[in-house]
Amino acid sequence: MALPFARRALDVIVVILTFGAVLVGAAAPARGVGADPLADSGWLWPVTPVRIVRGWEAPARPYGPGHRGIDLAGAEVRSPADGTVAFVGPVAGRGVLTVDFGGGLVGSVEPVSSDLKVGDRVTRGQRIATVTEGGHTPSGAVHLGVRLDGEYVNPLRLLGGVPRAVLLPCC
Repeated sequence: MALPFARRALDVIVVILTFGAVLVGAAAPARGVGADPLADSGWLWPVTPVRIVRGWEAPARPYGPGHRGIDLAGAEVRSPADGTVAFVGPVAGRGVLTVDFGGGLVGSVEPVSSDLKVGDRVTRGQRIATVTEGGHTPSGAVHLGVRLDGEYVNPLRLLGGVPRAVLLPCC
């Protein structure tokens, strides 16, 4: 009796490990299984204290509904890393600030006001904007969106906030 159960449990574990390795390997083929190329970014949280109002919600399709960033409670916004201002101005009635961090990594915050100009260099921890009103964020919150090579990524990957997946024993 115990042998068929043990065999079934072993089959389930092999399937889980194989499937997991395929998913993880697809996400980070050049860095090895399980490695996240953004995890060691050294980014600072753009607001203090940190309070996430709304988290990342990946869309099911490229243009499908979702929340391509995180909303953080705060009044002042700091640069999470060194970079160059790529855009400052209104978009759909709210202030947006975009910083190019190099290596295909770009971050935007909104709704904000800022005295910075396109081309200004910013340093990690520098105050770059003040939170205003508008857009989808609740009052007193700022939306942080991050793109890597044009694709939105979860900002928590850069801020050290995405926990590692852990396989638990089954059955």
